[in-house]
This record gives sequence, structure tokens and C-alpha cells, in this order.
Amino acid sequence: QVQLVESGGGLVQAGGSLRLSCAASGIDFSMNDMGWYRQAPGKQRELVADITRRGSTNYADSVKGRFTISRDNAKNTVFLQMNSLKPEDTAVYYCMTVDRFRPYWGQGTQVTVSS
Repeated sequence: QVQLVESGGGLVQAGGSLRLSCAASGIDFSMNDMGWYRQAPGKQRELVADITRRGSTNYADSVKGRFTISRDNAKNTVFLQMNSLKPEDTAVYYCMTVDRFRPYWGQGTQVTVSS
């Protein structure tokens, strides 16, 4: 059974930082690409960043230079370090992977950035 469990969200002032974590189980983590998505109220879910099994990364233009995705294969965990947060980063953040052609999502963690 594949499970993705996010943590680390919260309320932060603009300019602050948060570090999200996503612990994975039920997959061969080191062989899976992993991604972070977010969904703000009234908006579609969008890709924030992803990281391949080899460690190559990709970022949405809106977060380049502020967010960093990383992974620890020994701990089956992917991270999202978020710096210089802006009110427009407020959203529910989801961890996602595809395993055996099927997408899996975590339950999400709320990030709220106050101005």
C-alpha cells in the first residue's frame, strides 16, 4: 500500500521560511520521481517542483530561486525548502509520485503566508 505523508506546513509571515517533508512508504523510493504540487483556493492544482530518481530538479517559474526540492533515499523522504515566502504562496501543498503507472497523492499540508 502506497502512502505519502506530508508535514511541516503552518502559518508564517511574508519573507519567512518553511520546510515541508513527505515520507513515502510502499514504494521503491529510490526508483521513483517525486513532486510537490500546490492548490490555492479557487485555483487549479499546479506543479511547484519535482525531482527525478537521479536527483535532477525542475521548478515552476514562480518559485525559482526561492524553493529547493531535495530527497533522502535512506529515509524515503522528499523535502521542499521554501524561503522568501510570499502571500501568493498560500496553498495546500501535496506530495505526489507515480508508481506502476498510477499516481499517488498525500493528504496535503496547509501553508499560509501572512502579509
